[in-house]
Amino acid sequence: MRILDMGDRALLVEFDGLADTLAHYRGLAAERHPAVTDLVPAARTVLVRFRGARPDSVAAWVRSTAPLTVDELSGSEPVEIPVRYDGPDLAEVGEITGLGVEGVVAAHTGRTWTVAFVGFSPGFGYLVGGDTGLHVPRRSSPRTSVPAGAVGLAGEFSGIYPRRSPGGWQLIGSTTERMWDVDRDPPALLQPGTEVRFVAL
Repeated sequence: MRILDMGDRALLVEFDGLADTLAHYRGLAAERHPAVTDLVPAARTVLVRFRGARPDSVAAWVRSTAPLTVDELSGSEPVEIPVRYDGPDLAEVGEITGLGVEGVVAAHTGRTWTVAFVGFSPGFGYLVGGDTGLHVPRRSSPRTSVPAGAVGLAGEFSGIYPRRSPGGWQLIGSTTERMWDVDRDPPALLQPGTEVRFVAL
């Protein structure tokens, strides 16, 4: 790991890859330093925000905190997301993967996914841990408008668009679940570390 100062109230911790990042994020979240106010995971980094402590003491905590596997956590039940598998790219994804339409649906619903991190827009979770047979490239030509609730695939990730926006993911379905609701606490349905199961309608 590599630890970089980000002013006097934050550290950016860099890792070799996504799996390493997630394991250390889980460890840091489980053994949270009392001065830490926020942990923000990304694909290869964790931003550690803190208040009322010296950066070197927080850095020492980061270095001494052991990573955790998913199996070591006593997590809650996965969030279930009902999906209507009617996406405009579903047939093409079936061809790319060699799974066919029914195989794509079975693979997408057949495993528990985990929110690795959030970004792109409020409430957009990058989910990992699905069937490796679903790894597909982004679209060569992004859409200028993707509807809210669209369920997509890109690389190793699956995700759900929380609002209408441009996007380049392969769209395989849709859901009416609200990913972002300002009247909910927290507003985002999916948080880093949340487990998700997709359920076909």
